[in-house]
Amino acid sequence: MSAIEVTADAASTWDWPLQHNDGVVKVHNNKEKFEVGLDVQFFTPKEIEVKVSGQELLIHCRHETRSDSHGTIAREINRAYKLPDDVDVTTVKSHLGTRGVLTITASKKA
Repeated sequence: MSAIEVTADAASTWDWPLQHNDGVVKVHNNKEKFEVGLDVQFFTPKEIEVKVSGQELLIHCRHETRSDSHGTIAREINRAYKLPDDVDVTTVKSHLGTRGVLTITASKKA
């Protein structure tokens, strides 16, 4: 089996593989909080892991091979965000909404 070359248009900024240019991938950093919103609609809560390591927010989404109408698919995504120095890492919380958006928030240090 030989590999098929992948061609591409002009380079653009790439952030998250499931984004649809609809504003779902968001990072907000203001005086009160730091917040990330990600489209993870293809994953269940048990397939999503959110961790803090030092000043890094680590997101890992993975599901085993599944069958669909076209064949099979397996997905695995890793993303790390550098947390601003004024974020209180003990306040990090994550929530998966019904529309498949994972929202991760953290308060700022007092």
